[in-house]
Amino acid sequence: MLERKDIDAQLALFADWKLAAFSAAIAERMFPNYLFFARLTEFGDTAKLRDALNQVWDRLSNRPGKSNFETLLAKVDAEVPSVDNFDFYGVYPALDAAVALCGTLDQMQSASVDEALHLAELSSECVATFLEFTADPDISDEELVRFIATHELTEQELQFQQTLVAMLAEPEQPSATLLDAVRELAANDGVSNIGIADEG
Repeated sequence: MLERKDIDAQLALFADWKLAAFSAAIAERMFPNYLFFARLTEFGDTAKLRDALNQVWDRLSNRPGKSNFETLLAKVDAEVPSVDNFDFYGVYPALDAAVALCGTLDQMQSASVDEALHLAELSSECVATFLEFTADPDISDEELVRFIATHELTEQELQFQQTLVAMLAEPEQPSATLLDAVRELAANDGVSNIGIADEG
């Protein structure tokens, strides 16, 4: 079983297409957080974000179609919520999801190990922040650390990233079959990294 440091070490060896695929999977898994927030607040054009992510998957899978990721990034960036404009917790995981998608679009233009590492950490921190928000406010700092470290969502996030890295590690070239499997893993039946499934 890979540890966090092993995941980071593996990412450092990845080719550009693997870094982009890893990043797309992180964004895909976080996407329901944005959908849920957008439905509650009537903020954001979710169709633009969904289309941008779809185009990422299509390009990675070498499916027909043309994409301008610089243009897509500008469109998505306009849909990123500001925490200053919303007075409830849901803006934070939505912001993380939008940032993950922006990072993925950057990866499609110029892949970076640092960006992949950042997005992996972003998703993990999103889970930790959610658990801190939902924890009993009366528990001690030590109990909070233990609560987060041993929580099912924390374990699921690590397992997801472990599985993702393992799937991408061996193939030398991308294939539609592989990328479809990565996307299905990340979609997680519509359940996000913090357990949100927007069915509205």
